[in-house]
Amino acid sequence: MELLLSLWNVVVALAAVVVALVQFLIPWIPLIAWVAFWLLAVNWKKLYPILMRGGILGVVLTGLMVIAIWSLISSPAGGSHFMYGLQVSNVVGKTVYVTSLTVIAMLCGSVQLSGCCDAYCKLEEAHVEEVSHGH
Repeated sequence: MELLLSLWNVVVALAAVVVALVQFLIPWIPLIAWVAFWLLAVNWKKLYPILMRGGILGVVLTGLMVIAIWSLISSPAGGSHFMYGLQVSNVVGKTVYVTSLTVIAMLCGSVQLSGCCDAYCKLEEAHVEEVSHGH
């Protein structure tokens, strides 16, 4: 009976560890998904030349538009953000958030271009055959 009680205590302790781990990871799921997308789903070997030919301007303009709209739609409680021990305005806070996400995406691209995740990223194009019906 003592053995069964000990095994039950182990199961309860493992369940408590799993619950604590899930509670710790839940707030980080959007950032983990962001990194996984930019690291594993985007073919940076094709995207990088496009960015260098002027596509980065589209990224910057999209970021500015996101900052403007997001700062108008959603203002924090109290009207300002508290980040890194500073109290900053709504627009500055949103600028920090959008810039951070953009930098994280670019860092994921540099990691993929360095070849660190070639074993996990098999980014091959699907070949689609055109069917002609004789029309």
